[in-house]
Amino acid sequence: MSAGPGAAGSVRAAASGWRWLPLTVAVIALDQLAKSWIVHHFTLFERVRVLPVLDIILTYNTGAAFSFLSEASGWQRWLFVALAVGISGLLIAWMRRLRAGSQDLLACGLALIVGGALGNLIDRVLHGRVVDFILAHWGAHMFPAFNVADSAITVGAGLVILDALLESRARSGVPR
Repeated sequence: MSAGPGAAGSVRAAASGWRWLPLTVAVIALDQLAKSWIVHHFTLFERVRVLPVLDIILTYNTGAAFSFLSEASGWQRWLFVALAVGISGLLIAWMRRLRAGSQDLLACGLALIVGGALGNLIDRVLHGRVVDFILAHWGAHMFPAFNVADSAITVGAGLVILDALLESRARSGVPR
């Protein structure tokens, strides 16, 4: 008995970077749960010290990273939605082409980026703004507030860069 064409496609998908898609779903779920909890338990700009360099605060961002375009008139919402949908689609297609096992670091990084992008996309579509709540600071110097989705994007980008560096070293014959 031979497997049909659908079975072969699902085997290829399971042997691809798509096996990291549950991580994407986990990032989205954790991001949305954390944001929901913060919105229901904090008032706007309420701050709670967690560590000498870390606070939890409820704030909103209508822009992108570092509040880029946050002062625009509203058109940026749909620009960022379109970018998130387009880039996530491209990254998911890229993940499908990756080989499971040998390209897991890259696939993991891409899964984190997609999860973060879609987590913030949900906020933009439903509320027109992104919930941010993690505030890192050193004395009077504040890093812009961020969230779980932003953290996933940052870690994912770091993994993609690390994978590129390791791949470059492997091609040049330098041992890992």
